[in-house]
Amino acid sequence: MVNGIERPLDLLNNSKNKEVLVHLKGDKQFVGTLLAFDIHINIVLDNTKEMQNNEVKRNIGLTFLRGDTIIFISPASFSSTK
Repeated sequence: MVNGIERPLDLLNNSKNKEVLVHLKGDKQFVGTLLAFDIHINIVLDNTKEMQNNEVKRNIGLTFLRGDTIIFISPASFSSTK
């Protein structure tokens, strides 16, 4: 067990109300505050920004992303998203 994570969804639970990086199929990336998710990894982000080349392409706000389009989700710990 690392950082209290025993199962894959534990990482998402620990990331709620924190900023995450989401990489989608089609090479799209979004950064936002994780508000909610379900067992299909459908997720809701707030203060969402579409990223391109580590820069904000556009601000989107409240966003729903379908789990079957997600390649990975990672805690966002880089300052270029602020």
